[in-house]
Amino acid sequence: MANITRGNGGSGLQRDPFALARDLLGWDPFFRADWPARTLSQPSSFAPHFNVVERENGYFITADVPGVREEDIDVTVQDSYLVISGSRNAEERKEGDNFFVYERRYGNFSRAFALPDNADADSVEAHMKDGVLEVKVAKRESARPRKIPLGQRVKEKLTGEKK
Repeated sequence: MANITRGNGGSGLQRDPFALARDLLGWDPFFRADWPARTLSQPSSFAPHFNVVERENGYFITADVPGVREEDIDVTVQDSYLVISGSRNAEERKEGDNFFVYERRYGNFSRAFALPDNADADSVEAHMKDGVLEVKVAKRESARPRKIPLGQRVKEKLTGEKK
């Protein structure tokens, strides 16, 4: 990793107080919030972030998948689980390229969500726009809220009489 530091008056000696921690432990106090999970010997792969929201008519799952092509994402329903998997491919590195910082992550990902009992596994829709995957899982009709009529309206519906 290349560190960009300010010179110290031309003495040729530059001091980075975190260089030892960065080199030995793979720890950088300013750039690696996920330490110790990510170390230099084990680069982590791409893992998108998900939001899951329940609304009156279904469950809505969104995922940030920038740089992932639509054909590289697979959405499946299996054994009452919604599985979203895919891959983001690294850009081609050409010989002679000299990277100063290489922080973007690439690789395969997979995430499974257990569907609740009131989810309709046969009614799943998915689409992607502007690097955001949106999946809608509808609720079963029997699980959706319905308005119950009160008083006179109930009697009218049962007997067919009107006052």
